[in-house]
Amino acid sequence: MNRDLPVADRRQVRRAALRLVRRDIPGFTTTLLLNSLAAAAALVSPWLLGRIIDAISAGRTVDLLAAIAVGAALAQLVLSRYAEKVGTRFSERVQEHIRGELLDRVLALPAATVEHLRTGDLTARGTTDVALVGRTLRDAAPAILVSSLQALFLIVAVFLVDPVLGACGLLALAGIGAASRWYLRRARPAYLEEGAARSELAEHLAANAAGARTIEALGLRDKRTRAAERVIERGRTAQLRTLFLRSVLWPSVEVSSILPPVLVLLLGGVLLDRGQVTLGAVVTCVLYLRQLGQPIETILIWLEQLQSSGASFARIEGLATPAREEVAAAPPQGDRIEARAVHFAYEAGDDVLKGVDLAVRPGERLAVVGPSGAGKSTLGKLLAGIDRPRLGLVTVGSVPVADLSPAQLREHVVLVTQEQHLFLGTVRDNLLLADPAADDDRLYKALAAVGADWVASLDDELGSQSSGEALGPDRVQQLALARVVLADPHTVVLDEATAMLDPRTARRAERSLAAVLEGRTVIAIAHRLHTARDADRVVVMDDGRVVEVGPHDELVAAGGVYETLWSSWYGSRAPEVRTPS
Repeated sequence: MNRDLPVADRRQVRRAALRLVRRDIPGFTTTLLLNSLAAAAALVSPWLLGRIIDAISAGRTVDLLAAIAVGAALAQLVLSRYAEKVGTRFSERVQEHIRGELLDRVLALPAATVEHLRTGDLTARGTTDVALVGRTLRDAAPAILVSSLQALFLIVAVFLVDPVLGACGLLALAGIGAASRWYLRRARPAYLEEGAARSELAEHLAANAAGARTIEALGLRDKRTRAAERVIERGRTAQLRTLFLRSVLWPSVEVSSILPPVLVLLLGGVLLDRGQVTLGAVVTCVLYLRQLGQPIETILIWLEQLQSSGASFARIEGLATPAREEVAAAPPQGDRIEARAVHFAYEAGDDVLKGVDLAVRPGERLAVVGPSGAGKSTLGKLLAGIDRPRLGLVTVGSVPVADLSPAQLREHVVLVTQEQHLFLGTVRDNLLLADPAADDDRLYKALAAVGADWVASLDDELGSQSSGEALGPDRVQQLALARVVLADPHTVVLDEATAMLDPRTARRAERSLAAVLEGRTVIAIAHRLHTARDADRVVVMDDGRVVEVGPHDELVAAGGVYETLWSSWYGSRAPEVRTPS
């Protein structure tokens, strides 16, 4: 399965950006208006300075003109300050909305996508990419539009002062257009590659942090270090590529920005000697053209930033359209789960499951056992709709399980593994995820059902802040099992769900959970064979195939694979009959 999340195309990014702007029209228009007024105020001083020079040359007073120039400068300062304030608030609202949308999309991802995606990629999209897009939407649109208007006003103003000087200055700006076209053709793919490299680095760091003890125990430090160096080298190469593009763009812009006022000064000097222009006109044109460099540079800075943030936005919006199979046209008819001639392989490897046939009766307690690597967990994921078979069919109520929408799937089948997550908040908050309407009495009953009586010893009981480090893996797993009790599905797939508990606690939790789930379908993928002893039927897997199916006592008496597993688990004097539970 492809572990890379999709990336939106340019059209999707443009639509998404417009949607975000439409959500906060007042904030966006206010930011735009204030920036436009600040830009207009900035045009006043150069024009007045030219008038002041001509007035002094003519011996006229300039007090009023100087006062107006100071007032315009103060107005520009105040307007710019409030524009920044309003823009920052607009940006924070945009980022809040993007993060909310991102969370909703992640929660709506198909189970198979969530199971196999790269967490580093998802983390980078939800942090670095979101922040970059928020800053860009806050500043880019007003800055580009205002700077474009300012540049247009300045060019028009130069032509109004003197057309010949205006044409000279405009001709000198041609180099900026050529450099910009060269840059924009190459920027988007380069920044997408940089974002992918950043995600890969985040994924690698997260994996090393989570598996630090395993890496040390297995002596994998050198191997992981070499892998980290390869990831870092990819990131360095990607960043050097974008740096090269900028190193070509910005010198071209700097040179092209300096040329117009220099050429106007040279030409203006010639025309001044001939009496064809006034000194004030030359100074005004030079100041306007010098000022023109600032909006042009702003536009190009944001165009460059838009390439980076556009790539980030494409990665965020890619979550809006994940690859998803068609959902079932009709809901399942009944609770019977069946697997027929199922084959499954990870990526392009060999089949992990090879022609598995299995029927799970409603209300049955079924244990799936077998040696390590037999395909037990893979079968559990297929029965729970996490993955889709390569060949064959897995159905619930005659409907393919993998075709069910996430909401439909949760109503029918819940998978509980030994890897559980404790969310930030109180114990109560973590339990209410399964049933937001549950009262405290139901929460305590669910905890009691899985043997989590330790909650009563907490300072604030259900109101205590939950922390995986403080509670420990066994208690975190018990909270996960309590959520299953509250969710109340008709089928529960337990993939070694009590493996993190000590044997005594695990046994008590399994007995309590079995009692609570009486009458419901329970498929337990077990590595402790007492779970199989208590089941209605035992499915024995070996090398991706179902090799034995039957009650515990019959399989022990048959002397096959299960009997060998049972004997090796309990020893040569293991009891061969089921003990009372």
